[in-house]
Amino acid sequence: MNKKKADKYSKEFIIADGHIDLPYRLFKEGLLYDKNINLNRETIGNFDIPKAEKGRLNCPFMAIYIPSEKLEDEAFAFANDLIDLVRNLINYNDKLNSAYSPEDVIKNFKKNLISLPMGIENGSAIGTNIDNLTYFFNRGIRYITLAHAKNNQICDSSYDDEKKWNGLSDFGKSLVRKMNEVGMMIDVSHVSDDAFLDIMMITNKPVIASHSSPRVFTPGFERNLSDKMIELISKNKGVILINFGSSFVNSKSNKLFSEINKMTEKWRVQKQLKKDSEEVEKYKDSLINKLNPFADLEDVLDAIDHVNNLVGDNFIGFGSDYEGLGNSLPKNLKDVSAYVNLIEGLIERGYSSQSIEKICYKNFFRVWNANLQNHQI
Repeated sequence: MNKKKADKYSKEFIIADGHIDLPYRLFKEGLLYDKNINLNRETIGNFDIPKAEKGRLNCPFMAIYIPSEKLEDEAFAFANDLIDLVRNLINYNDKLNSAYSPEDVIKNFKKNLISLPMGIENGSAIGTNIDNLTYFFNRGIRYITLAHAKNNQICDSSYDDEKKWNGLSDFGKSLVRKMNEVGMMIDVSHVSDDAFLDIMMITNKPVIASHSSPRVFTPGFERNLSDKMIELISKNKGVILINFGSSFVNSKSNKLFSEINKMTEKWRVQKQLKKDSEEVEKYKDSLINKLNPFADLEDVLDAIDHVNNLVGDNFIGFGSDYEGLGNSLPKNLKDVSAYVNLIEGLIERGYSSQSIEKICYKNFFRVWNANLQNHQI
């Protein structure tokens, strides 16, 4: 019965996901300048059109991911390359379309098209020229994750042990104000706790956490959100888009993956291999197969429950981080075909159809629309 209901809801409701790293995966596959990328067949990745159609995913935000080692001009150029890649995906596939607003997504949904809106992951692409913000907005970017794995010119990263700015830099503070003016959503995923607090003091628009989960399940993991942060996002009328990653939703998985990463890095240094080499990936996968560190769909539902119990159902959405998590996805949520499983789980936990519709897209679209309102370009 619940499976049938989940199938019905998945057809009726738009399903939006705030963070899917498809562009960078295609770049790694050597397809950056390929105008004939075939997403119409099953691939080994988390995202392709057959999987998206099976999971009824209508609005996957394409993450324009900028590695932390790329700075200023190189980061700017790489962002443009990945945006061009997404444009090529759309231009050469009649099942995909651009989307610059929730209204665009709704129009595409009615035509049975998958929307590919975009967000930049890592504000290093802005450089120190604040006018680049408007430039990227005009290129279709609708949110910016202010930092990634390292501190940058905008703010400190949750992953960086050295805190350069103790929050936002002066440029970062100006950028947050400009993002409010331009209509660009501010993404607080990846930023340090102090940077988060600075953002919340300055912004006059609701923020998103495009791919984060509650820290209560991963004590000491600053990349996730504390209960205080979740409460502040709710007061700001923002939205927390839940990251599906095993190490984001389960304490045991978090510890095991941390150990696997340390063991892999030690082995890599001994073997004098590059971080992105195939041998390193194979070694890491062998450790994963041995230790079985995976969380489960139920852990992701627990994360949703926690936010719901803390602040209610108006501030929750999906931010899977598909294509960005490698071999660390939970059981029963291994790719974009699995959203129906998630909806079934929500039904089994007593969520109403109205709540599920909010979580699937309405909460996220409310924040997106609020940022676009009165934007000044």
